[in-house]
Amino acid sequence: MRRLLLQNTLGSAVMAGLLSLGLPARAQEGPTVFAAASLTDAMRALGEAWRSRGNPAPRFSFAASSALARQIEQGAPADLFASADEPWMGYLQERGLVAQGTRVSPLANALVLVAPADSAAGPVELTRGTDIAALLGRSGRIATGDPAHVPVGKYAQAALSWMGVWEALSPRLARADNVRSALLLVERGEAPLGIVYATDAAASRGVRVIGTFPAGSHPPITLPFALTRRGADNEAARAFLTFATGPEAAETYRRLGFALRTD
Repeated sequence: MRRLLLQNTLGSAVMAGLLSLGLPARAQEGPTVFAAASLTDAMRALGEAWRSRGNPAPRFSFAASSALARQIEQGAPADLFASADEPWMGYLQERGLVAQGTRVSPLANALVLVAPADSAAGPVELTRGTDIAALLGRSGRIATGDPAHVPVGKYAQAALSWMGVWEALSPRLARADNVRSALLLVERGEAPLGIVYATDAAASRGVRVIGTFPAGSHPPITLPFALTRRGADNEAARAFLTFATGPEAAETYRRLGFALRTD
């Protein structure tokens, strides 16, 4: 009983201290950030920079944008969502789960064809009619995200359709649940080719880029950030969003290979 009273007394003192500062308790906690797998390295670097300045450390959850959006829809406690494509952010916005006026799209990416680092595959010009199947051999598969819901897979489907090879290659896809999982299949040699983002390829020592898909072969790869409805009144989340779209963060994005959008 005495221990319980002591805990209650200490808890009351902490809350009183927060209230005396005029700050809500949640503002003293780091924001919960749901971010696309392709943003893993960038967000971890930004989180460390943010924490080193005396701010509360963000808590990250990385997965496919589709999985994260559905978790938020089901009530997962995310304060900020960073998506690998616009449609999944739009999915949440249509359901009233994005804080009004906070959606921004600061980054762009490119789509590339990769092979294992020790592969003999040479550079490939990715144009209409390029015979990617010939590079796969008789039983090889091409790793990418599942086009049914993973953004990188949707971009891959669009690019392969533009090339006129989607119907031939669709049965030979190794459909991963996010871009990092697709990359891993190529790194391990389980797939002789993969379609991933340029930034993920650049972060890996286990793959080589052998071709870049023309920008016009797929929808623009832009990455939107926004506060969720839950995070709208979270001061720490709002401050981190400002930081993650500011000039210091821009240097991190450039270093990792992202293109910065100015429109």
